[in-house]
Parts: sequence; C-alpha cells; structure tokens
Amino acid sequence: MFNALSRQPDDALLALIGLYKQDPRPGKVDLGVGVYRDEEGRTPVFRAVKAAERLLLDGQDSKSYLGLEGDALYLERLWSLVGGEAGTKVTAAGVQTPGGSGALRLAADLVLRGGSKRVLVGQPTWPNHVGIFAAAGLEVVSHPFFDTASQTVLFDRMVAAFEAAQPGDVALLHGSCHNPTGAPLSLDHWKTLAAVLETRGVLPLVDLAYQGFGRGLDEDAEGLRHLIGAIPEALVAVSSSKSFGLYRERTGAIFAVSATQAPADLAKSNLMALARTSYSMPPDHGAAVVRTILSDAALTADWTAELDGMRARIAGIRRKLAAGLSGAFPTLTAVAEQEGMFSLLPLTEAEVLRLRADHAIYMPTSGRINIAGLKTAEVDDVVAKFAALR
Repeated sequence: MFNALSRQPDDALLALIGLYKQDPRPGKVDLGVGVYRDEEGRTPVFRAVKAAERLLLDGQDSKSYLGLEGDALYLERLWSLVGGEAGTKVTAAGVQTPGGSGALRLAADLVLRGGSKRVLVGQPTWPNHVGIFAAAGLEVVSHPFFDTASQTVLFDRMVAAFEAAQPGDVALLHGSCHNPTGAPLSLDHWKTLAAVLETRGVLPLVDLAYQGFGRGLDEDAEGLRHLIGAIPEALVAVSSSKSFGLYRERTGAIFAVSATQAPADLAKSNLMALARTSYSMPPDHGAAVVRTILSDAALTADWTAELDGMRARIAGIRRKLAAGLSGAFPTLTAVAEQEGMFSLLPLTEAEVLRLRADHAIYMPTSGRINIAGLKTAEVDDVVAKFAALR
C-alpha cells in the first residue's frame, strides 16, 4: 500500500529552519520560525512556568487520564483570562485540546457536523488555517484582508465578503496580533463585523493565539469580548503556546460560546465526542502549568510582568525597524504600529532568496518576518541589507 502513496512536499517553514541550521556563516539571521526569542536568541521558559512546574513536581499525586474535557480548572481560568467581564455574561463550554491547532481542528469538525460547509478566510492568513479546514472537509472561501504593498487592512472588502456570506457559513477571525501581517483591527472594526455576522447568520470562529503580545492582555481581547456579547453563538480557539511559552507542551482549548446554557452544552458534548475519536484525552502538563499560574496571584503577577517585557521588546524593535526601512520602503512605517511577532513585507520571492543567498537572512518566500527573531544590535545591519534591494 505504501508504494501507492504520493510524496508530499515538505513543510516550507520547517524546511527553512533546516536550511538555517545547516548554514555555516557567522551572523546569520533567522526571521522565519514563529516563536518568541530574546536578545540572546533564546526562547526562554517563563519564570512563573518554572515555579509552577516545581509545585507540580512536588504535589502531583497521579498520572491518570484527565478525561475528554481535560483540566476543568484550566478551562475556567483560561476563559476568565480570555473573556474577562464579558465572558461572565455568556455561557462558554470549553474542551482542552492539543494546542491551538487541535482546537481549530475540533472546531472545523464541529461545524461540519452541525451542517456548515464553508469557512470564510481572509488572505493572507496562517497557512495551516487552510490546511486544517480543508482536511476536515470544509470548503475554504478566501476573501481579501490585507494589501502588502500599502500595508493596509482591506476592511471594506472584508465586510463585503461577510455581507455576501450565506447563513450557516463560518467566518475565521484572528483575535489579535494577526499572523502573518501584524495588522490590527480597531474596536470599531470589531463592532461592524459583529453586526454584519449577526445579521447574516454567520458563525464567527476566533483564533486567539497571541493574547498579550499586541497591546496587553485585556486590550488584545477587547474585540473578541465585544463580539461574544453581540452575537448569539461563537467558537473561540485559544493557544497557550505563545502567551505562556509552552510551545512543545501543546496546550490549548476550544470554547463554544452561547447566550444561553443549553446550546453551549450541546456543542460541548459533540466536541468531546469528536475528541474521543481523534486523540481521545488531551495532554496534562501544559494545562496544569497554566492552571497553577492563574490560580496564584504572585505567579500571575510575575508571568504578566515577564510577558509585558517581551511585548515591550518587540515594540521597540518594530519602531527601530520601521524607522530604518522607511527610506527604501515608505509604506513600512506601518510596521511600527502593527502588533505581535509578525509583519508581511512587500518583497518578491527573488528578493527573499537573494537575502538568503547573499546575506544569510532567512524568512519564508512570502516575505513574512518574525520581529522577535531580531536582536536589537542586528537591526541596523539587517535594515542596510534590505535597503540594498531597492
């Protein structure tokens, strides 16, 4: 049977990581891999995570299954972080998942089971969005979201796509820190989208993967919080990988949000049934770490302070990069106002490959860069090499 299979292309980003590691040149720069890095180029473990792990090591008394729902207290604490006060005014029925990707896949399986066939996805987006939805059997309907040349959100075209949607369609929304563009939506944008989706009978699926990396924990969730209060049903996929630095622990959740209890409970029962036939029980460690941090005021304060420092470092690099690039690329002044780890630069594939070949600067051929991959001391040199392209 294996000989009947066709060779699948390597994941482009993972292949890029391999090329970077094999490059022997000193001073090489990795702007591709989508993880936070500090000024030493490390992806650190949060102090609060280490402290929580010590508590778990000393106090954990069982390795038994969690159950299909996962860690109930993790889900409760995580929803409080995501939903804030708005989250207390709706019913959110959650299921713990293997990372944000697992949450998105369960969401896709759920809406297909519920009769939805199409998901509206703004372009560009995280490439795995399309892969996950297509693998689940949904039709992916693309609409414009961002113009790379001008570095602007195409909000009118986004609204037009939602106004043309069919009742029962699903609309994917990035909760904050858009990947790959970094382009923010204002609260007024969210209010307009909520009204359109409610009128058209379209179910929002919000992917919240970077809470705290944009403007702050509460600020990054304000659009989502308005949405769940203005629309009868929503799905919210949450990743703990970035905000808590738990990349390898695969920790996430999917929340079915409803104005009343019964529909949310019904959705949760189906999410658990889908989980049972997919991966059965979720992994425990990452959720236990998050639950421990969010249940302890001192650990929460330390985690928040460290996250604030990461966000400030990224914002500082954004400002320096934007100032340096604005001469050769005038529209890239927008990089300073974008949020999170990513920006999408107006580079051709040939220019990206030239930067890789001539200067050992690595990024996907789309031009998406990880701002956090830059050290402050590297910015001026990288700017000069970018500017030499034009």
